Amino acid sequence: MFEVRLHGRGGQGTVLAAGILAKALVAEGKHVVAVPQFGFERRGAPVAAYLRASDTPMRAMTNIYAPDCVVCIDSSLPRVVDIFAGLRAGGTLVQASRLAPQDIAVPASVGTVAVCDAVTIAREVFGRPITNTVMLGAFARATGLVSLEALERALEETSFRDGGLVQNQRALALGHACTVVHRVERREAA
Repeated sequence: MFEVRLHGRGGQGTVLAAGILAKALVAEGKHVVAVPQFGFERRGAPVAAYLRASDTPMRAMTNIYAPDCVVCIDSSLPRVVDIFAGLRAGGTLVQASRLAPQDIAVPASVGTVAVCDAVTIAREVFGRPITNTVMLGAFARATGLVSLEALERALEETSFRDGGLVQNQRALALGHACTVVHRVERREAA
């Protein structure tokens, strides 16, 4: 089983991104459970969504407390929310940021950091900083858990509030192409 926690802010499409990812994984033969979490239901408030994917059926319908991967679609969230809470040893961070992966402050549990300048891409594609589709491309690049083709097909089945299908397909492709993946090397103390 592979568990993912997505972090964003209200209005950025975090829950929608989890739904699109779930559709793509199902299309590739995985069993998937996606669970949204809403705190303050207002634009800009922190939001999380959870997703489990497995080759076998699952019963767990709860939040995820020990994810294999954290996707953060808003670069300001780590200052407000502990996005790393419970991240498994060797886990993956997929972060929207202009910084290089080596410049992102991460705890020792992180094994891979993938960074995508999603805001710049979203502004280019949509004219607004809506980064959810961009970050799905980044997730695919960082984890290899889902193909870009499956995500493209899932986009075709999605109704978008911001942008149309062609724009979202472009955002997905750019997110995939522009993501930098860095494997964190930890040195043992002498």
